[in-house]
Amino acid sequence: MNQDLLVRLFRSIDGEHTDDIVLVAESIIDSERQKGHGKLADKLKGILTKNIKTNQSFKGELRNIFGNSILIPTDKRSNIPLAIQVGRDDLRHEMILSTQVEEKIERIEKEFLARERLAHFGLSPRRRILLHGYPGCGKSMSAERIAWNIGLPFLKVKFEAVVSSYLGESASNLSKLFDAIKTFPCVLLLDEFDFIAKSRDGKQDVGEMHRVVNILLNVLEDFNGPGLIIATTNLEGTIDKAIFRRFDDIIELPKPGLTEIQRILRSTLASIKSAKDVDWNNIAKKLDGFSSALVVKVAIDAAKFSVIQGDGVIKNQFFEQSLAENQLYNK
Repeated sequence: MNQDLLVRLFRSIDGEHTDDIVLVAESIIDSERQKGHGKLADKLKGILTKNIKTNQSFKGELRNIFGNSILIPTDKRSNIPLAIQVGRDDLRHEMILSTQVEEKIERIEKEFLARERLAHFGLSPRRRILLHGYPGCGKSMSAERIAWNIGLPFLKVKFEAVVSSYLGESASNLSKLFDAIKTFPCVLLLDEFDFIAKSRDGKQDVGEMHRVVNILLNVLEDFNGPGLIIATTNLEGTIDKAIFRRFDDIIELPKPGLTEIQRILRSTLASIKSAKDVDWNNIAKKLDGFSSALVVKVAIDAAKFSVIQGDGVIKNQFFEQSLAENQLYNK
C-alpha cells in the first residue's frame, strides 16, 4: 500500500487504545518502521495518537459518551440520564476472591478478549452475567474489575431515572437504554436489579412493573452488543425465574473463607506496621461469617485505633476493640 493511501486510512481511524482497529494500526506502524520507513511510521503514529486523544474527550461527559451522533438516553420528563459513567481511574479492580470465583471471573474476561477467535468457530463469549450473594461480598466491585481488565467504559444504570410513575414510561426508558448500547462497547451494570426484575407471581406492582419485567426479558434475550451486561442482586429468590434463563452465566459471590479473610486483612493493612505477636489466624476465625466489606471495615477501624491510641502499630488489642464495635453490623 502506498504512503498516500496509508495516511488517508489512518486519518479515518477512530477508536480506543484497546479497539481492534487501533491495535492493527499499531502493527502497521511497527511494520513500516522495521522496513526502514521511519518518517512514514512517525507520521502515521502522530495521526493515530491525535485521533485517539480526540476520541477520548468524552470522558466524564455523559452527553458525549456514545460519540457525537448518539446521546445517552434520558427520562423525558425529568431529563435525567438513564446511566452514569464511572471513569477508569475510579474503578475498583484490586480484590480478593476465592479460587473458584476468581476462575469464573477470569473466564469471562478471557472469553471477551478472545471473542474474535471464538467467532471463527461460531462461538460467542459470555455477555450477560448475573452476580448474586450476600451484601458486601464484591458483586459490584467484580463488575468494575471486569471492565478494568478488558478495557471497556463502565456504565451504571440509574434505576431512579429508569422507573417512572407514569404509565408505560419505565418500559420505554429501559428499551431506550438497551437500544443505545447496541453498537457501543461497554460494561453496563444493573446494580441491585431485583428492583425491576421482581417475580410476576407477586400480587403487588401489577400492570406497570409486569410490563417492565417483560421488556427486561426481551432486551436481555435480544442483546448481542459489543460489550457486557452485568446484573447484581442480593435477593435471588425474588427475581422472576424466566430472567435467570436469559443470562449466560450466574455466579454466586459467597462470604470470604478464613484464607480470604487473612488475605483481605493483610492487604488492607499493607502500609501499616503490625506487632510480631498479632495472631492473624485467630482474628480471621473471629471474623468468620463477616462479609468482605465488613472485614475491611474492621481492619481500617483497628488501624485508626492504633494511630489514635497507640504508636501506629497494629496490635491484637486494637482488633479486639474494632471487633467489639463492628459485631452488631454482622447480622
